[in-house]
Amino acid sequence: MDAFRQIPSVEHLLTHALTGELIESYGREWTTNAIRDVLTECRQELREGQTLPPDEALLIRAKALLRAQAALFPVQVINATGVILHTNLGRAPLSAAAISAVRAAAGYSNLEYELSAGKRGTRNAQAESQLTRLTGAEAALVVNNNAGAVLLALSALARRKKVAVARSQLIEIGGGFRIPDVLRESGAHLLEVGTTNRVHLSDYQLALEQGAQLFLLAHHSNFRIIGFTSEPTLKELGGLAASAGVPLLYDQGSGAISDTAQFGLPHQTTVQEALQTGADLVFFSGDKLLGGPQAGIITGKKVLVDKLRKHALYRALRPDKLCLAALSATLLHHLKGEALSCVPVHRMLAREESSLREQALGWQRQLGIGLVIPGKSTIGGGSLPEETLPTWLFALETRAPQKLLSRLRACRPALIARIEDQRVVFDPRTILPDEETLMLAGIRTALGQDKESE
Repeated sequence: MDAFRQIPSVEHLLTHALTGELIESYGREWTTNAIRDVLTECRQELREGQTLPPDEALLIRAKALLRAQAALFPVQVINATGVILHTNLGRAPLSAAAISAVRAAAGYSNLEYELSAGKRGTRNAQAESQLTRLTGAEAALVVNNNAGAVLLALSALARRKKVAVARSQLIEIGGGFRIPDVLRESGAHLLEVGTTNRVHLSDYQLALEQGAQLFLLAHHSNFRIIGFTSEPTLKELGGLAASAGVPLLYDQGSGAISDTAQFGLPHQTTVQEALQTGADLVFFSGDKLLGGPQAGIITGKKVLVDKLRKHALYRALRPDKLCLAALSATLLHHLKGEALSCVPVHRMLAREESSLREQALGWQRQLGIGLVIPGKSTIGGGSLPEETLPTWLFALETRAPQKLLSRLRACRPALIARIEDQRVVFDPRTILPDEETLMLAGIRTALGQDKESE
């Protein structure tokens, strides 16, 4: 109990010489709360048998706490993992034009104001115009993410109705997002179709006989079923849905609006192809293969899009001005046919092996260490499951790879690499042009720290 009586009061620590700097930087109230938090931790430590730190040590802990609480989030990191659409690292990096558009829209903007008419406008108008020209859809709508797009559509079109979904498509993606849960939240009733590995057109015909009033298809975004499998084609389902007079909704997900075969990858049904072969609405993400900001994009028949636009949930899911600015700039790249040169994701997908090898060899020459070895880049982001692209890796051999990764993450900007065969490897495919110098400086710093600790 004597140790507890020796714990300094908050008022005592506020008068300490070291506290003035904290108050000046963070304000009195915030500093006071940090000191209280540290003293609470101190009491728990005393209960566990630890000794009471001196006042200076307590204030140093308060300073560290304040710094952590005041840190900006998120911050720049350099992605050397070779995972192009790395969900944990923010998926698609924006183009220079998209970043410039975000800056321009950050203050006041004409988000819902028609400059020519001098009256209120609609925030979705420009994106809708660009999306309909790009995809050939009758109408389009943008919400905050693709899960929101699916939830909005089901809420507006399928509440208290039976929705037919193949058992092979009752998926769960990152963050616990599950198709059955979304159906439940929307008020729709799930009608499971077929089996886990095989679904036939006749199964959907049976679903119609059981009262299905909408078909929902979900792309296998992060897994693949192989072996004895089958599913009807989108064209077949589109024909059946049209003859039955029920809407066909397709969660395309990846945002592929150009042929992925041009990058040496399997062809994936594009948004345009899905609309042309029978889908009434197609949903996809803005921050995957499209290469833009996080957004849920809905394209398709005007009569259905208008129902979504009028639904109360749309207001809760609508995108902000920064998202729309970045999306508009990204769509413009695609409309102008300049995605390969301007959209970072497309540049990464299109890079030649020879270029990647030369860049990795350049790192080896500049650093004077390391190996250059063949490897694989991953698409990531729930877009093309298990698909990879050949690349060349710059590899560092170390006795403690996890320790080196930790030191790389401590750099500013943080450098995120990966371990392969007990080597720390860096993939040039996902390094942006203006990041190379920063990356090399980070490696030098991390390696220097390793040498100092030996």
